[in-house]
Amino acid sequence: MKILKRLLQGMFVLGAVCPGILVAQEKLSLENESISLQWQYTRDGYKLSSVSLDNGSNSLNFKKTSGLYTILYSSGSLDSVKYPADLPKDALQFPPEEGYSLIDKAWQRRLHPVEMNVAGDAYHFFPDQALREKNGLRFLQDTEGFSVESDWSLHPEYQHDVLVTLTVTAKKAGYYSIASPTLHAASPDELAWGTIPGHFQGNELQSNFVLGYGYGQGIPDRPVLTRERTAGTLTSLISLDNGATIAVIPEPGTGRKAWRKNKNTHTEWRLGLSLMNRQGELSPTAYHPVLGEKDSYLKAGESRTFQFRYSIQAQEWYDVYKHAVYNVYHFKDILDVKQTGFSLTNRLLAMLDYVVDDSTSMWNVHEYQGKSIGAQSYLGAVVGSDKDAMKNSDYGAMWMLAELTGDTVLRTTRLPYARNFKLVQSQGEEGFFQGAAIGQYYLQKSRRFTEEWGDYVEPIALTYYTMLDIGNILLYESNDHELRERLRLGAERLLHWQKEDGSWEVAYDRETEAPRFADLTDLRPTFYGLLVAYRILGEQKYLDAACKGADWFLKHAVEKGHFLGVCGDFRFVPDFATGQSAQALLDLYDLTDKQEYLDAAVQSARIYTGSIYTHAMPEGDKIMVKDQEMDDWQLTQVGFSFEHGSTLGSATRNGPIFLASHAGMFVRLFSLTQDSLFLDMARAGSWAQDAFMEPETKVASYYWKELNGGALRFPHHAWWQIGWIADYLLAEMEMRSGGAISFPRGFITPKVGPHQPYGFADGKVFGKTAKLWLPKNLLQADNPMVDYIGAVDAATKDLYVILANNSNGEQLTRVQLTPNDVISEQHIQTNKLTVLDENGLVLHSAPAKDLLDIAVPKHGLRILKISY
Repeated sequence: MKILKRLLQGMFVLGAVCPGILVAQEKLSLENESISLQWQYTRDGYKLSSVSLDNGSNSLNFKKTSGLYTILYSSGSLDSVKYPADLPKDALQFPPEEGYSLIDKAWQRRLHPVEMNVAGDAYHFFPDQALREKNGLRFLQDTEGFSVESDWSLHPEYQHDVLVTLTVTAKKAGYYSIASPTLHAASPDELAWGTIPGHFQGNELQSNFVLGYGYGQGIPDRPVLTRERTAGTLTSLISLDNGATIAVIPEPGTGRKAWRKNKNTHTEWRLGLSLMNRQGELSPTAYHPVLGEKDSYLKAGESRTFQFRYSIQAQEWYDVYKHAVYNVYHFKDILDVKQTGFSLTNRLLAMLDYVVDDSTSMWNVHEYQGKSIGAQSYLGAVVGSDKDAMKNSDYGAMWMLAELTGDTVLRTTRLPYARNFKLVQSQGEEGFFQGAAIGQYYLQKSRRFTEEWGDYVEPIALTYYTMLDIGNILLYESNDHELRERLRLGAERLLHWQKEDGSWEVAYDRETEAPRFADLTDLRPTFYGLLVAYRILGEQKYLDAACKGADWFLKHAVEKGHFLGVCGDFRFVPDFATGQSAQALLDLYDLTDKQEYLDAAVQSARIYTGSIYTHAMPEGDKIMVKDQEMDDWQLTQVGFSFEHGSTLGSATRNGPIFLASHAGMFVRLFSLTQDSLFLDMARAGSWAQDAFMEPETKVASYYWKELNGGALRFPHHAWWQIGWIADYLLAEMEMRSGGAISFPRGFITPKVGPHQPYGFADGKVFGKTAKLWLPKNLLQADNPMVDYIGAVDAATKDLYVILANNSNGEQLTRVQLTPNDVISEQHIQTNKLTVLDENGLVLHSAPAKDLLDIAVPKHGLRILKISY
């Protein structure tokens, strides 16, 4: 038989070859106006001899094309853990400290031979038969253990996409995995950028295995296999120094679904992604099924099919990534199906009831150093706690909500005690830690402050819990001289700790004052605390030092794609601090007008989009959850971000979170760049979180897996939710009005992301000076798809009600005004109502008593001006 094949392959064929007939010519091609793939028959089989792109002015060619196929096989189970023999010592002994229970076992599991891509037997080959089909080419290979058919064609619409369907049929029972063939094996010198979104990214190979594989700082220098559960978008891609990008993109439905047949299937592993092929060459590669995992076992005669595409474009990585997001996974479709039963504004106001209720918010007041300090119970893990930890979260949101609503309970029973908590949380006494926050948490029983996961002090914790929180309070209460002095102490300590090159240590040991975590670098926006000091205290030296820190950060973090997180319990694996970095740089750009800060902010935000799920798109299925039938879109992960992903993050078990802190920033970035991905991701993460809200309080769960369980162990999270909702709504209103409706923003919230507070200063509504105003019972819009914010004209006292349609269709709503101490029933009956569009043009005028249904266009604004 083999002799016959060789004879057929050596035949010379004249003229065209009919579809479906064995091709006996030495060269084959797929090509259109944009791309050309050429195969050459050799003694080893059909090799991919060239790949070229027409970029409009010249042709781009690849240096080391291949076309090599790989099939993995194992006859037995792969459950036993046997680490690769060449793993470095620091990888086997990670984490180096004891007590990291949330990551130590997970890390050991990630060293399994399947993840390390050394499991099973690898069969490499070039197919020895080829057929020309109607729309492309078919390659065939027959071995003793299996046979392979692969169909190649060019996408009819996206001319840079090559569609591949690869089917393996088993001749003997066992576990099988199909790898996408190697198009081009790039050298490290060719690499301009590589990424598996949500796992790692960078412009160079990372020789430190823990930093690459565990922290996503660069491309791991071995062909590790990642799981789709923490891949924001299912693609692996590399950009080359010739200006081209190669991506492999599995077809929708290949990876795991979050829910399947009424069951949480988030942790299934159906798809593996790697930036290297099995031989360790740089080449985007996907594997399906994963060896030893779901659907990988085949009996003799059974088949398994893997469909994917290559996208080969003369574009940078981000453009090809967006192609996968929009054109393959159809991310924008999620906005068409989202329907909410409770507006974001009403959620914000409902959470006011939650945070002022001592029982639901778990509020405590405790005496410490002669002051009454107040905070909420924290029932998560804190080293040294006996279920007695207390914590406050979003100080900007606390003061903002009091300012917007005028709530007296909030002003009298929360803010003074939270202020005292903040004052004693930072060290006033002289010494190495003067001005620094001495811990996120207060332990009532032992009467001390502590960090989350050890007795250390981080410079970024100084930025967070001294500079940001105190800075935000001072925006509202500028005459609090005691807090101003603590802010100054913090700024001076941050200056003292800043190294000559502009950077900071990750942490200092509380007892010895020696640096901690020597294996890590502080790739976080620690410099932002000095920006706060400059805005509040006005001294140029603080801005100069902030710029010095930012310049170091640009070179060592943004340009390389290396970031560090801020969650101590996960030993600082990259998290929402990456998104926070983008807003920190935007704020620095606003102060300095330096283009490099804007460019770096956009690059950081682009990288952070990889932390937002774009798969698996809902398909219209009905799912039973807790005896309730739900649509699959209600339970989707699409549009939501994770706390931290990659190899070790919480998303590996828990899925995404619902603190959409990035949403307002993404809207602002859209205004700056007109990049629709920012705007679509902001909306997808903000709209319709109903299935994950606790029904009574409207507080969303933190993790996706908890559904509508509410705040649970984290009652302080409600403040962060209030903060991001307000930031998102006001960012949308400013963007939609072209900046005609705008209010000053405060400082970033600590830890969870880039949202910022409002209401400490007047803003503008169509050129008129106005103050934000949202009393709890004054306004109501009866359509939950329409959100609203109120503002009062500083001169005329006219009331503006700004309506924002947060849906993909026109919405009708009626606004109701409830009389109160400011607006009486007589005011409502006798005064004038004017309806304005987003440009301030008058659409309708009537007596205020004749409130009408108002049509708000999709993604649009309508503004009610009520004169009295």
